Amino acid sequence: MQDIRVELTKHPKQKPDQNHLGFGQYFTDHMFIMDYTEGVGWHDARIVPYAPIELDPAAMVFHYAQEVFEGMKAYLAPDRRILLFRPEKNMERLNNSNERVCIPKIDPDFCIHALEELLKIDRDWIPSAPDTSLYIRPFIFATDPYVGVRVGNQYKFIIILSPVGAYYPEGLNPVKIYVEPTYVRAVRGGLGQAKTGANYAASLKAQQEAKQVHYTQVLWLDGVERKYIEEVGTMNVFFKIGDTIVTPVLQGSILPGITRRSVIELLNSWNVPVEERLISVEELFAAHEKGELKEAFGSGTAAVISPIGELRWGDRCAVINNGEIGAMSQKLYDELTGIQWGRRPDPFGWTHEVK
Repeated sequence: MQDIRVELTKHPKQKPDQNHLGFGQYFTDHMFIMDYTEGVGWHDARIVPYAPIELDPAAMVFHYAQEVFEGMKAYLAPDRRILLFRPEKNMERLNNSNERVCIPKIDPDFCIHALEELLKIDRDWIPSAPDTSLYIRPFIFATDPYVGVRVGNQYKFIIILSPVGAYYPEGLNPVKIYVEPTYVRAVRGGLGQAKTGANYAASLKAQQEAKQVHYTQVLWLDGVERKYIEEVGTMNVFFKIGDTIVTPVLQGSILPGITRRSVIELLNSWNVPVEERLISVEELFAAHEKGELKEAFGSGTAAVISPIGELRWGDRCAVINNGEIGAMSQKLYDELTGIQWGRRPDPFGWTHEVK
């Protein structure tokens, strides 16, 4: 395992008010950087003061979008331990994304070690106010100064940290979701299962239009038949139809969420029926009209569990559970956040203590 060079800041920042953090607005004093050079591999691992990055205008990431990223969180437990939630799964997914866009794989164990060292240096930035955490953004991008379509030979792997509150302004109050009728986010064989910026750029136009009609996010349909539900722009999605929880099956166009996986494992442990399958938007609205659609919620690192109170599809509107959070959504949120913050037992071994 390579050594990590450390350079501490001489100009610490003033920390923000923990009760007004928002999301992704503030960044800690330090960041981790590691370089890749073809023929050498990953090298020069270092923790340095947070600062702008200097890149050549011809850097390939600007022109051909060869980049990937992850989203994780660090939590401050009541006993002041620093906890991560299933970090090995994030690093596994990062390497899967790397594979899809031809970026050299990273060593997951070393990168978790590097993250731990960064967290120990910036531990005072981990907020302790209720429902706050330290968001972790690892990302990799091609840096070759070259204009021409090919696989890069040089890369940077960087980790930055950001103290955050709730992702959505609604917090745990149900959000309104707009079923996207025109645009397509991803198709099987494309980039849908990779966590890469191109997927999110493709979603911006639809998200902008949804917000213009006062909806928080977009629910994407499949890109071929345009009838099967896939995911929300920032979350995987679940529906309680009768007594069964239904979520779209992973077929290559949906991001395999770590929170999604954890929700399914929790539900299985509670003996709640779960189905991973195709579900059409027509089936969903028909279930609502029959009174069988009891709850809907999204899952993801940023929001954890986000109840969905309303769905709009064309001129049809489904208000779910009277626009209120459902019992299952609340139970899942309480259990997941309880485990993540170290307030509840962790029978699954999901939490990883930073020592």
